[in-house]
Amino acid sequence: MPAPAATAAPELPLDADLGQAVADWLDHLAHERGAAELTRLAYARDVRQFMDFLAGHLGHRPSLGDLQGLGAKTFRAFLASRRRHGVESRSLARTLSALRTFFRWLEARAVVQNRAVLTIAAPKVAHGVPKPLTIAKAAAVVEGAAPAELAWVGARDTAVLLLLYGSGLRISEALALTPRDAPTAERDVLRIVGKGGKERIVPVLPVAIAATARYLALCPYPLDADEPMFRGEKGGPLSPRLIQLAMQRLRGALGLPATATPHALRHSFATHLLSAGADLRQIQELLGHASLSTTQAYTEVDRDRLIAVYAAAHPRR
Repeated sequence: MPAPAATAAPELPLDADLGQAVADWLDHLAHERGAAELTRLAYARDVRQFMDFLAGHLGHRPSLGDLQGLGAKTFRAFLASRRRHGVESRSLARTLSALRTFFRWLEARAVVQNRAVLTIAAPKVAHGVPKPLTIAKAAAVVEGAAPAELAWVGARDTAVLLLLYGSGLRISEALALTPRDAPTAERDVLRIVGKGGKERIVPVLPVAIAATARYLALCPYPLDADEPMFRGEKGGPLSPRLIQLAMQRLRGALGLPATATPHALRHSFATHLLSAGADLRQIQELLGHASLSTTQAYTEVDRDRLIAVYAAAHPRR
């Protein structure tokens, strides 16, 4: 799979030294930390918003010296400002994480030592439980991928949705696949590099292999072996937004809830495996979760089955 591109430093109202520090930090995230591209973009946006706020707060372009002297009150004022603009707790928690990561990096390089941001309590985020589709609804989605005027577009959407549900891929992982990665009857597994550069091997269902082969046969554009194989109608790499829109059309056609998104197919993959008796650690490996605690959220979805297993298996039943 192609190596992640470096994230460009956002345009900021900063002096030269601080601007360079931000650029170097983003480069560090890309090449040393192996952070996912979406994470780097989000962190770059969070830092830009903080620097914009700081410029207004200080009345001049922020410098490294200004960062050295910031107190907890300033960070709290920034988060309060974001809250007033309608930013929710989950996004505020990520913003705080970005700032903590940046200031820790500055300290590690003996550029700035200011731990005020580390004293700020993270906003409380409501505990979210995955919202999978039923087995019947998930099957309806992948069997009846939104009809399209162009046959190859319909084949493309079917292949992508089958990879999300059949292999538990994130949409970004599916859209990063290249023709060289494409599963075949002889190679029925995928090597996926997920969040944080974590690599895993996932199996591919025969129906997904067939759907991918059909798409590749119908795609009207030449596909280089190491370029993304899923393409938009004009030939460029397929945007996640188009798969989201395909799911939106399916929600209307199949009467699915608003929670039926492309990512819900990944949730469905995990929940249905757990319901069928798969081990939680096996599911963790298939999903590419760094921590088992992340995977354990699925036990809340499938609590009835777990209680039934307990009742049937405990020696004192």
